[in-house]
Amino acid sequence: MASCIETSNVPALEIPQEQGFISYYKNLPEKHATTLRFFDRGDYFTLHGQDALFASRDYFKTHSVVKMLGSGAKKLESVVFNKSHFESFARDVLLVKHYCIEIYTGSKTDWSLQYQASPGNLTQVEDLIFGSTDITAQIGILAFKIGSENQVGCTYVDTYARKILVAQFSDNEAFSNLESLIEVLIPHGEAYVTAKTVLNRHGLLVNENKKAEFSSIEAIRLLNRLLRFKKGQQENAAALPEVNLDHSMAALAALVKHLDLMSDDTNFGQFSLHNFDFTQYMRLDSAASTALHLTSYGAETSTILTSKAGAPRTIAALLNKCRTPGGQRLLAQWIKQPLTDKNRIDRRLDVVETFVNNVQLRQTITEDHLRRMPDYQRLAKKLQKSKANLQDLYKLYLGLCRLPVLVDCLLEYQGEHAAVFIAVLIQPLRNTNEKLFKLKEMVETTLDLDQAQRGEFIVKADFDDKLGELKSELDECASRAEKILSRVGSDLKLETSKSVKLESNGQIGYFFRVTLKDEKNLRNNRNYQTIDTNKSGVRFRNSALEGVNETYLKVRRDYEQQQSSVVKEILSVASGYVEPMQLLNDALSQLDVLTSFAVCSISAPIPYVRPDILEKGSGNIELIEVRHPCMELQDGVNFIPNDAVFHKDGHRFYIITGPNMGGKSTYLRSVGVAVLMAQIGCFVAAKSATISIVDAILARVGAGDCQLKGVSTFMAEMIETANITRTATKDSLVIIDELGRGTSTFDGFGLAWAIAEHIAVKIQPCALFATHFHELTALVDEVPAVDNLHVTALTGDNTFTLLYRVQSGSCDQSFGLHVAELVHFPQEVLEIARQKAKELEAIQPDKNENDSDEPTSKRRRANVGESDTLMRTYLERAKKIMDEKKDMNCEEMQELRKEIMETKDPFIRNVLNMEKLRKGKEGADRSLYAFTTKGTSGESSSAGWTTHGMPAGQKDHTELLVVANLTKKGVS
Repeated sequence: MASCIETSNVPALEIPQEQGFISYYKNLPEKHATTLRFFDRGDYFTLHGQDALFASRDYFKTHSVVKMLGSGAKKLESVVFNKSHFESFARDVLLVKHYCIEIYTGSKTDWSLQYQASPGNLTQVEDLIFGSTDITAQIGILAFKIGSENQVGCTYVDTYARKILVAQFSDNEAFSNLESLIEVLIPHGEAYVTAKTVLNRHGLLVNENKKAEFSSIEAIRLLNRLLRFKKGQQENAAALPEVNLDHSMAALAALVKHLDLMSDDTNFGQFSLHNFDFTQYMRLDSAASTALHLTSYGAETSTILTSKAGAPRTIAALLNKCRTPGGQRLLAQWIKQPLTDKNRIDRRLDVVETFVNNVQLRQTITEDHLRRMPDYQRLAKKLQKSKANLQDLYKLYLGLCRLPVLVDCLLEYQGEHAAVFIAVLIQPLRNTNEKLFKLKEMVETTLDLDQAQRGEFIVKADFDDKLGELKSELDECASRAEKILSRVGSDLKLETSKSVKLESNGQIGYFFRVTLKDEKNLRNNRNYQTIDTNKSGVRFRNSALEGVNETYLKVRRDYEQQQSSVVKEILSVASGYVEPMQLLNDALSQLDVLTSFAVCSISAPIPYVRPDILEKGSGNIELIEVRHPCMELQDGVNFIPNDAVFHKDGHRFYIITGPNMGGKSTYLRSVGVAVLMAQIGCFVAAKSATISIVDAILARVGAGDCQLKGVSTFMAEMIETANITRTATKDSLVIIDELGRGTSTFDGFGLAWAIAEHIAVKIQPCALFATHFHELTALVDEVPAVDNLHVTALTGDNTFTLLYRVQSGSCDQSFGLHVAELVHFPQEVLEIARQKAKELEAIQPDKNENDSDEPTSKRRRANVGESDTLMRTYLERAKKIMDEKKDMNCEEMQELRKEIMETKDPFIRNVLNMEKLRKGKEGADRSLYAFTTKGTSGESSSAGWTTHGMPAGQKDHTELLVVANLTKKGVS
């Protein structure tokens, strides 16, 4: 953890430099709060001012790391990072927090801005922040331009993979196709206000550039310089069909300028251009990605897709059994881009099924081959940028040596899916192996492989006579060092090559090493000088080895200088193999992800099953005993599986009711995750699965606001739900949980009913709608495609047991008070809650009177008609008594009052209870309840009750008004 970081070994600034640096720092141009300025001081980095306070608070978790430069009014906060901590912190602020960084180099007051980086553009700092770490996250930036009628032209650049993707399409007002992008570059202008608002609300980083930079005029010239044309292809970008996408080309020009690609010659002729087809992939809005916990769980974001201690919380962490960095990058891409092509999905599933059923093949591929493969994409980029060295070439060589063995291993499989194996996996690996064979031969010819095994990376001595002489001197030094090792072993009474070893590296040369257990033999011995101590042991020398080492380092420097021209030529030749290296990376990454799916499927508590994929439009989804793959891995959880069945001509819209914590949200997520996993080509957590391909998963799950962006909880609900109603189709999967909680009960219910009815009737997707509005279950009587489900619970003597079982039908009661008891609310609070709940329940009609097989809505209309007739009878009798007796308290009126109070009619009982709540018990006892309809007399009623509080079904009787006032003279 960052709080445990030690910084005592990092030097502080020298005092004489402090005042000059403080003056320089305070004269720098003002920057945005989300940009951090680092100062590279050689062996360490520093942050100052508010940046230093941010680092101490967010990374070190303590203010004690903050040191003050200067004194008095000119004091400046300072925090020091060694190189490893700088790498970690810079990666975090760029990839997780989406900040930008600037790195200055120099000394004293002579500083200059050397590097700049943003979340989508890490080109200048890749070597700095990924020096000792694999790049497992996708890094890209997108620019877009909006034309007339919401025509959007996009250009996406992945500077790491050297790919340019362009697309031009018509979008809706919510710009849902842009929601999940990492960084967006847009021009100024009123046309972009809506787009910026939507993107900001979804947590995307938005930069603004001048509108003039979005011009397509320069696009062809820029592409001619940047693109790598295929052999035999006309080397003129004007002939490419993509240049006809005017808005996309304008975005490309702005993006090239923003990334400053033309200033680096190593970018020329290296990029590939592709037209991105949205129809190939399932649409996932950011709400669905968040709801299904694809790459983030709450505030926890999985950029490098690994799970923390315990069960994985995200789907990315769950599925990440990858052995290569390229596999992890591809997995992140596949999770966000599920396929909609049945043939491509089935090919992936064929490969996964093969690895699931063949244990030996799966283990050999993952443990013996993939885990030993280097990151070919990273090596290719280092070669492109002329930053590779002989050690990188040796890593490349080791992987190429293992490649034929990997292909032979895959060829051993001759089962049912052998043809798919050859087409998807074997042939791409064979092709790249053939193209890289000469590169492997060149490395064998030029690199001293024996020395490379010892960690010394030099060119073979027979390349040059001078190199031969220097090699002889190096061998002589090695021989002398071995003899010294024997004497040291005898002196320390330790066995050579086991307890005491002779080692060397390019930085400090030769040294001896003993384990920490044997350090006591070395202690207080003045004949030996300790270099350092770490967990691997103690490194030391004696005077004899010191003399040999001085000679060795001098000869080695001469050797490296002599071989420099040869090394430069070797690396130049190797850089010509960049394209097949990238193809090899793609093939290995695909193999890695598919084996990762197999490992994940077979290692679950209950193995996953292969889904049966149906063509899009089939409209059927059948998940039998589906489980949530992350939830079932948690300690102490015995997951209860449930079924989910959607039929095109049957029930496609399910309303789910039941208690809080009963498993409604988990059920919704389980279904969504199962469909997504099937369409990325993975097995699913179920007993059996038949899934019709969906074109989108759209979700409205969970309550949360974003105050900084001016979005309340209810507004967030409405934005996400509006996106669903605009973009869902009959082939979509819609998941809605707890809609309408952020406003009044009546407004919330009205919206929930209207939205559910619109989706079920007009759009007709497969949908799950979880709610606490039990009245919503009446929709089943009006829409044939709708059905009710509920989660069950048992209540007894002060006990409340959640069963987590989803069953047919609606929930017959609310369990809110039981949940409150579970968390030990004060007893007096619970008693008041029960009392108020009973008062409100009294408003509802008696449920027992509906023991009929008739539809709910039909029964309610019939009941209202009967109540109307009865009330009119009471009114006529009351009017007749008043006309004759002229006395409200006469004996006949008292009898009528008693008859009304004892009536069993549900609607009249409902009205009486409502008045009782309004006046209180005593007031109700003194009241005469009379009923009227408009037109009974010449004047209208002035009652304070209207139909707003009446149960569903009785609101149709809108002419009814309640009049209840003992002091009123007569009955109107």
